[in-house]
Amino acid sequence: MPNSGEMLYSFTAEQIDGTRVALAEFRGQVLLIVNTASQCGFTPQYQGLEALYRAYHDRGFSVLAFPCNQFGSQEPGGTIEIAEFCDRNYRISFPIFAKIEVNGPGTHPLYGYLKGQQRGRFGLLTGGRIPWNFTKFLCGRSGAVEARFGPARAPEKLAPYIENLLDR
Repeated sequence: MPNSGEMLYSFTAEQIDGTRVALAEFRGQVLLIVNTASQCGFTPQYQGLEALYRAYHDRGFSVLAFPCNQFGSQEPGGTIEIAEFCDRNYRISFPIFAKIEVNGPGTHPLYGYLKGQQRGRFGLLTGGRIPWNFTKFLCGRSGAVEARFGPARAPEKLAPYIENLLDR
């Protein structure tokens, strides 16, 4: 059985264009995995996520966005609407995946894994559930889930953590 870091690379996910992608394609990169929504109070974080991606991508960093409609129905659109929204409003250049569920019986296996690795601030009370849109998981180059950040944590505040993992 792979170690907890290697486990990350065993998952696949569908990109917004319908292409299935093995997360193994991101092996060796520092990853920030985020559940997103287009009609949320935190939606402007897309700008900060894109800024991080542009600042650190050449050093081996990527953002992986997973739209989710489980919180206040704030991601009601289909794949075309989501892709157009992200391009039109934020010029997103990092990978965006197809809409998934992050909690409950339909939880995408990747999110089941991420929540098991980093349960969150109130993990014992919430069972590790994702509390809202724009919860962020930071994974090191080995694939290990190094940190979890709540929705209110602005992307620009993550730069020191990202730099630390890039320098390892």
